[in-house]
Amino acid sequence: MAAAPPSYCFVAFPPCSKEGLVVFGKNSARPRDEVQEVVYFAAAAHDPGSKVECTYIEIEQVPKTHAVVLSRPSWLWGAEMGANEHGVCVANEAVVTREPASESEALLGMDLVRLGLERGATAKEALDVIVALLEEHGQGGNYYEDGSSCHTFQSAFLIVDRNEAWILETSGKYWAAEKITEGVKCICNQLSLTTKIDAEHPELRNYVRSQGWWNGDSDFNFSEVFSLADDHLACCSGRESLEKQGGDVSAQAMIDVLRDKDSGVCVDSESFLTTASIVSVLPQDPSFPCVHYFTGTPDPSRSIFKPFIFVDDVKLVPKVQSPSFGNDDPAKKIPRFQEKPDRRHELYKAHEWARSLLENDQDKGQKLMRIMLDLEKQGLEAMDDILTRTEVLDPAEVVDLFYDCVDTELKFFK
Repeated sequence: MAAAPPSYCFVAFPPCSKEGLVVFGKNSARPRDEVQEVVYFAAAAHDPGSKVECTYIEIEQVPKTHAVVLSRPSWLWGAEMGANEHGVCVANEAVVTREPASESEALLGMDLVRLGLERGATAKEALDVIVALLEEHGQGGNYYEDGSSCHTFQSAFLIVDRNEAWILETSGKYWAAEKITEGVKCICNQLSLTTKIDAEHPELRNYVRSQGWWNGDSDFNFSEVFSLADDHLACCSGRESLEKQGGDVSAQAMIDVLRDKDSGVCVDSESFLTTASIVSVLPQDPSFPCVHYFTGTPDPSRSIFKPFIFVDDVKLVPKVQSPSFGNDDPAKKIPRFQEKPDRRHELYKAHEWARSLLENDQDKGQKLMRIMLDLEKQGLEAMDDILTRTEVLDPAEVVDLFYDCVDTELKFFK
C-alpha cells in the first residue's frame, strides 16, 4: 500500500494565537513535479437541475455557490486547500486506513475541499456538506496524475472558521469529527482522532463491530480502530513549535513553521515536495477581513507568501494559473493520464529560475532571497495594519492586492 504524502495542516486559536485571531496553515506535499495554481471563482447562482463536473464524476449543483480562492494541483477540479468569502478555510490530507481506498472513480478528497468551501458559510456547514456528499457519492480514484499506477487514499480534513475548527477523518463513507475552539491542533497523513468525538457517521460503531475491529466494551478510539500501525499520535512535529510561541502565534510564526525542513514539516524528499503553501488569518471580530497568504510555488523556504482578501470584483491573476487544455486534457480523456502536458504557469517558471540561481550561485541567490523576504515582510506589515486599524477597509484598496504582489515578485525574478 502506497504511503500517503506527508502534508501538514495547523490551526491556532487564542490563547495560543495573537489576541482575537485564528491562524490556519498548510503545506501541501505532492509528487515533486506537480504544479499547483492559485485560482479564484466568484460567487454564482445556478439553474435548477444543473450539474457540476468534478475531477472524475458529475454531481448535482446547488442553487448558489460562495466565492472561493483555491490552491490546487492544476490537473484536477478540486483543491488541496483554500478559503471562501465567509472566512471558512478547508485543507485535505491523504491518509491510509485498514479499509482499502477505492480505485473506482468517485469524489476525491480534494473535490470535497472545494465543495465544502463553495457550499458552507461556516466550518460546521462545510463539514455537513462534505459528509453528506461522501455518503451519497463515496470517495475514490487516482490521487496523482499518473497513467501507470492508481494511487488511492482515504481523506482527513481540517475545517476552520473565525470561531471553531473541525478535524474530520474518514474511511470509505464512514467518518468521525472533533470540534476545536482553543489551543493548537495539527493534522497530517496519519489518523489523529482518539476518544474525543463530537460528531460521527450514525452507523460507524456498528460497522466496525461487524468487521471485528472493535468489541464494543472498550472506549471507542477512532485512530486505534482504523489505523494500520501504532504511530498515529507522533505525526505533528510542528505543533510544539507553535505552542512554544506562548500566545503569540501570528501569520509570521505560522510561515516560519511551514518553512522548517529540520522538523519535516517542509517536505523535500526523493518522492515528495511541498508544492504549495497557505496561511490564513481569521479575526474573530467579523468587522475585520480575513487575510489569506498563498505561495503558488514549491518549497515555502524558497517562496514568498502573498496576501489575498475577498472583495467584490477582485482582480484575477493569470500569472499563477496553469494553461487550460479543455476537453483535450489527458486528465479528462479515457484512459486517463496517457501523457503529461506542461502545466507550468508564469510564476512557476520564474520560480524555477530563482531556485536554480539559489543552487548554483549562492551569493546572487541569497541576495535575491533577502529581497523577496523583504517584499513578503512589507506585505505582512501592511496586512497587520489593516487588521488593527479602526476604520473600515475600503475594498478598492485591496482589489488588486494579490495581483500586484505576484506582479512585483515576477519583476524581481526578471
